[in-house]
Amino acid sequence: LLDDGWFGNKYPRNDDHAGLGDWQAMKCKLPGGIPKLVEFAKQAGIKFGIWIEPEMVNPKSELYEKHPDWAITLPNRKTYYFRNQLVLDLSNPEVQDFVYNVVDSILTENPSIAYIKWDCNSPITNIYSNYLKDRQSNLYIDHNRGFYKICERVRAKYPHIPIMLCSGGGGRCDYGALKYFTEFWCSDNTDPVERCFIQWGFSQVFPCKLMCAHVTSWNKKSSIKFRTDVASMCKLGFDIGLKDLGADEIKYVQQAVANWNKNKDVILEGDQYRLISPYDTESSHMAVNYVSKDKKRCVLFAYNILPRYQSKAFPCRLQGLERNKKYKVTEINLMPNTESNLKENGRVFSGDFLMKVGIEPFSFVHMTSKVIEINQV
Repeated sequence: LLDDGWFGNKYPRNDDHAGLGDWQAMKCKLPGGIPKLVEFAKQAGIKFGIWIEPEMVNPKSELYEKHPDWAITLPNRKTYYFRNQLVLDLSNPEVQDFVYNVVDSILTENPSIAYIKWDCNSPITNIYSNYLKDRQSNLYIDHNRGFYKICERVRAKYPHIPIMLCSGGGGRCDYGALKYFTEFWCSDNTDPVERCFIQWGFSQVFPCKLMCAHVTSWNKKSSIKFRTDVASMCKLGFDIGLKDLGADEIKYVQQAVANWNKNKDVILEGDQYRLISPYDTESSHMAVNYVSKDKKRCVLFAYNILPRYQSKAFPCRLQGLERNKKYKVTEINLMPNTESNLKENGRVFSGDFLMKVGIEPFSFVHMTSKVIEINQV
């Protein structure tokens, strides 16, 4: 994914003070434009995605010079800038056309673009629409309806392209918009400890198939295994420099991705059961399990977050299994050259036992985890 900073010529987007609204590739950075990057990606055997924030504008931009009235600004008041930008007035049909054409132009020029990250990094400030004039009370409603109208046009022409709904992390994950988007970005905070709480909370309202969870370099005190295992309970992705990983870490990541792909139908389409909450201050552990619709396959994620003290081992009782069926317990996502220390590993239990007695996947070592397959035999 090519992120922010690729556009603007008169006002280059070298930081967040300029260029937003001028969606032309920056010639000094990208002399071949986006098409050349798409070509390089294809040669490397990977798909190419791009970041956009088409609803926003920097005052230092050609767009703002031509259409200052398109920005939501309050007359006769000092303008407040959030992240040095303003929000375009989507209640205005001309602005809707502009935003749609930003997306359409990029995809028309680069039909093999495989993914879009659609960002929105500012709330509406300076609440006033130059377009609505004496109908200011309509602004929020008409602005959102304008956004949906743009989305409808994009989806009508590009029904299959994956688009992430992003907003500075978690600020725009509404079901109305999710009719048009494939997924949303839960938070810019990708620390795996914080993500346990974030993903637990979001899962109360949103299915995990919508929740992007990426492995990053945040919290380097945690292992690549813990970071990956936390992200694997949702829609797994990576925003990390592979060159910074050791040989065993690379092998682990490759195997973890293979395991996630093998189980993604259970994780993304199965029934989720929240077993142990990270908000339980006595344990500082977390567990969720997913069960396939036919109840033959189950994946358990168990996390030791930051236990404050060591107490007796305690069970994790699963949910959603068939009581009278037999299930084999297998720990996966193991680091190379290590063996599972799960005492139930490789053994077969009834669904009734697993739900009433349970297994013991937890330890008291900070930021460690287990991923366990429980499959009917």
